[in-house]
Amino acid sequence: MSQTNKDADDSVEKLIASQISQWDLARSNYMDLENAMLRTVILDNGCRIKIQFNPSRMRSSAARVDKKSVSRRRCFLCSGNLPDQQRGLVFEDRYLILVNPFPIFSRHLTIPLKEHTDQLIGGRFDDMLRLSRFLDSFIVFYNGPQCGASAPDHFHFQAGNKGFMPIEEEYHHFSRKLIAGKEGCTIEAMDGYYRNTLVLSGKNNEVLTTFFGKIYHILRQSQESGDEPMMNILAGYEDGLWRVFIFPRRAHRPRQFFEKDDGQILISPASVDFGGVWITPRREDYDKLDSETVMDIFAQVSYGGMEWQNIKNILCNHK
Repeated sequence: MSQTNKDADDSVEKLIASQISQWDLARSNYMDLENAMLRTVILDNGCRIKIQFNPSRMRSSAARVDKKSVSRRRCFLCSGNLPDQQRGLVFEDRYLILVNPFPIFSRHLTIPLKEHTDQLIGGRFDDMLRLSRFLDSFIVFYNGPQCGASAPDHFHFQAGNKGFMPIEEEYHHFSRKLIAGKEGCTIEAMDGYYRNTLVLSGKNNEVLTTFFGKIYHILRQSQESGDEPMMNILAGYEDGLWRVFIFPRRAHRPRQFFEKDDGQILISPASVDFGGVWITPRREDYDKLDSETVMDIFAQVSYGGMEWQNIKNILCNHK
């Protein structure tokens, strides 16, 4: 870790400690997280999915993110609307690093842009790379406006401590196919992972940003509606190397979300779920989830079949 990264890590740790100490809401929810129920299911390809029972995440999991509902509430990420006890750190004079008071991770950050503008990643992928390098003990993640973002009206990233999501380890053991490469940077595909995944790796942020632009363009052409192609993104930086996981999406929520009575499972998959940690705000859903249901939900919301093969073929031939 460079001196700059060590200084950043120290500053963030001090922020987290002070917020948990001085902010009642944060302290209560981080204390509850320490005792949160957590179990693991194994999919038939050997992948692990952690199931976390986390009632404080109900607001996010069940959030109404249609434009009419969003327009009726104050933006909770604008600096003028933050709780009185909330404090933050400035990144590059553009972003504010905040402690998330409704945590999934033992160290969970929300990182909104200072400007109130829509949750659209186009033109900001390089910001994500720089941020993940600055916060190199964290995984930085992005939820698209139709893919789990509970504030689609205000651009933001989130970040959580490394070592919690199974995909971080499974990447090294799961089969991957090289799709493209340039100047030591690669695009790989993780097929058969139950959430078909594109992985960017390399040390050159400009090449990685170009790769992302190609993926963005191809996905945009394959989807007929929405302000941007549906996707979730995880980005980490370690030993001079970025690794970015991109999860193309075909749907926001599975049919189980809209079922009635016993058939309902209140799951709205976002980046952390795709990383292998499923967040359940209700105890009945925590008890109900099994490997078959997890695989079924991934199949509903992820690219698959010929549409997935077409994406890979286009990337292979894209110049």
